[in-house]
Amino acid sequence: MAITISVLDQSPIYPGETAADALAHTVELARKSEQLGFRRFWVSEHHDSEQLAGSSPEVLISYLLAKTEKIRIGSGGVMLQHYSPYKVAENFNVLASLAPGRVDLGIGRAPGGLPRSTQALQRCGVDPVSLTDKIVELDSYVHNRLAPDHPLHGLKAAPLPEYPPELYVLGASKGSAEIAASLGLPYVFSLFINGDEAVALEAIRSYRSSFNAERGTVPQAIIALAVAVADTEEEAAELALPQKLVKIHLASGKTLTLGTREQAEEFGRQANEEYTIEEQEPYITKGTKAAVRAKFEALQMASGVDEFIVTSNITPFDKRLRSFELLSEALSGAVAEV
Repeated sequence: MAITISVLDQSPIYPGETAADALAHTVELARKSEQLGFRRFWVSEHHDSEQLAGSSPEVLISYLLAKTEKIRIGSGGVMLQHYSPYKVAENFNVLASLAPGRVDLGIGRAPGGLPRSTQALQRCGVDPVSLTDKIVELDSYVHNRLAPDHPLHGLKAAPLPEYPPELYVLGASKGSAEIAASLGLPYVFSLFINGDEAVALEAIRSYRSSFNAERGTVPQAIIALAVAVADTEEEAAELALPQKLVKIHLASGKTLTLGTREQAEEFGRQANEEYTIEEQEPYITKGTKAAVRAKFEALQMASGVDEFIVTSNITPFDKRLRSFELLSEALSGAVAEV
């Protein structure tokens, strides 16, 4: 089975560089990803962050579409809990009209920031509708099929593109897999966030076994993971060394993943509740070309997926670019054509 590679970029701000530098790196990486023949290039949504520059994926996507020619561009993902499904549908319908057949709309379930930024994003009041219901409504607007019993039936999220944006549900748990399955939508498991391969495999099995095919769709599962490829095992381990997986466990029962311990502590302060912090070694597929290829093939065999979305926060940027080049070389005999 061929392996298809896509890229998720979080626009990391390296020490000594600015957010403008980070976004310029994202543009360069998108162009490189297209050159290497990767299928899609997604950007993330993070708010009030000194480490990540991408706070508005729809704006960044527009620019990236103009700077590339054929690679699919999308969100990984839009944090729909903060927004009107109607407005998100309008934004992405405009993008899909500007670049037909090239736009993906990944929906994330996390807040994308600390409690203070969530409060600012929801300043006009929290929508009582569940995230699952919001995804259903968004899907209805994107495909212009609002249910007859919907109070806004007849409303259109103009413009209506010939090729609507493709929706994906993003998550890192069995629960998110079940949501995607119930809605008959593609699913992306974020292994670089969860870090537990056994949970990823169980989530994908659950997704496939409970998939709702009433709309004629078929299961489409993707695994997102962090990668560091280098010429030697020692260099790959060194490139991955600075990265940590930091989780905050709130007294209310919520668990979130942050980029640093300092961010986790600030999250706890802003949440104004008791918390504990757990630091783990991140799940990073790292090594030489041969080692990484073997790991991809093993994970493909175990999961049955044929597409992986790869992310990397390797510093400096030239090493990150080189890692993607080496990954392409490693899978040159297995990478599917776009």
